[in-house]
Amino acid sequence: MSDPWASGNAYEAYVGRWSARVAPAFLAWLDVGPGRRWADIGCGTGILTRAIVESCAPASIVGVDPSEGFLAHARSLTNDARASFRLGTAAETGLADDSVDAVALGLVLNFVPDPAAALAEARRIAVAGAIVGGYVWDYAAGMEFIRAFWDAAVALDPAAATHDQAAAFPIAAPAPLARAFADAGFTDVDGRPIEIPTTFRDFDDLWLPFTGGTGTAPAYLASLQPERREAIRERLQAEVPIEADGSINLQARAWAVRGQTPVEELAR
Repeated sequence: MSDPWASGNAYEAYVGRWSARVAPAFLAWLDVGPGRRWADIGCGTGILTRAIVESCAPASIVGVDPSEGFLAHARSLTNDARASFRLGTAAETGLADDSVDAVALGLVLNFVPDPAAALAEARRIAVAGAIVGGYVWDYAAGMEFIRAFWDAAVALDPAAATHDQAAAFPIAAPAPLARAFADAGFTDVDGRPIEIPTTFRDFDDLWLPFTGGTGTAPAYLASLQPERREAIRERLQAEVPIEADGSINLQARAWAVRGQTPVEELAR
């Protein structure tokens, strides 16, 4: 497969534009006050970082990501002295102990090799009583345009099911998310769905981002021969609900979770 996280522009067209619509609802739900120090772990193209700058009045925010391409994109679009970006992984951010008041993990916990290590890192860098929250797409049923893609791919080749994010990412569901936060030692763990419309102006607006190579489904598509890619395109076009004006109206659901670092950690 091609590198699934190579291009910031391709990511924005594929799912970044929809994550940008989830971010405000997620941040309002976290309810972190102004003047706080934030970390955005797995910041990607900086979508959530920008939303925090725009709506949360942070004292500072550090975005951490392992992709230089994504970080370059994030830096180019986040022109604010409070925001900085650094290379790092979810399990090794390079940030100091007790250095932030809030941690966000947007669309990252299902992609990291060890979610428990990522949450342990979030707890390490956060002060006692800090809010830590994240969200992931509901690949099993709620992320409808990606679900439609995999349904089309698997119908044509059952072996494609091994790449389907619904099977590959078991943490992308309410119970496993909440359990991961509780197991990491966070208190007051809570979760909720966040739903948004995903309206495509026409089929090309839905399909072309799948051809960009950035993301799990696009990387799978890029690995196929042209005739197999075309077969998926035709099957998907036949299955999605296309309106009289050519538009396609679907829904996307993210599962969000939040918790707090234990207050007794003040004594450590």
